[in-house]
Amino acid sequence: MTKELIHSIILVVCIALAFIFPQTPLAAYDIEIAAALFVILFVARRFSLFSKKTRLFESVAFTFIIVGVITTTGGLASPYFFLIHFLLFALTLLLEPLIPIIVTITLMLFFLLTMSGNASVMQLLPVFSLALMTPFALILGNEYEETKRLKKSLSNQQENTFLFLSLMLKNNLKEIQKSLDNFSGDHELSSIKRQVRTMDKLIDMFENKTSDSND
Repeated sequence: MTKELIHSIILVVCIALAFIFPQTPLAAYDIEIAAALFVILFVARRFSLFSKKTRLFESVAFTFIIVGVITTTGGLASPYFFLIHFLLFALTLLLEPLIPIIVTITLMLFFLLTMSGNASVMQLLPVFSLALMTPFALILGNEYEETKRLKKSLSNQQENTFLFLSLMLKNNLKEIQKSLDNFSGDHELSSIKRQVRTMDKLIDMFENKTSDSND
């Protein structure tokens, strides 16, 4: 299975548990459970525990806490419903851009299934707001991924630049040093001049290539 599918399944299960949570005796300890999750998250980040999966754990913790708070304080009528909008944007930055779409569909289905049959349009507005916010979250996620890609590309380019300059300067400086050590007249002087011209030409070629790639 792909990483996106695995993350989606985990978050769907997390949302389902958050909707079931208010019907269990554990609902009386919602504040303690939320605090425990934040403590575990802090410890995991502080000591770099399972660092490769920290983003997934953050996503699961935030999703369970926010959805759990909303379901225990009135559902669609909860004064904290707006937190779901922030959750969608957070999931976009923490995980793959596709995740908010899956989470939005799941949340809409669960909220619709838990509503009474005679729900008014005003009661349905919060559900529709999720669908309206998702495209913005998706755009933000794509922009964030593009920014990361550009930063990585720039970092690789800088690394290649330093490597090229290091090797080129090192090789030509060795030749110049060799000519200076064996300096006996015009022949060595011509060799030094030739090496300097070669260095200058290589630098110009590299600058032109770098400029073309940036354009």
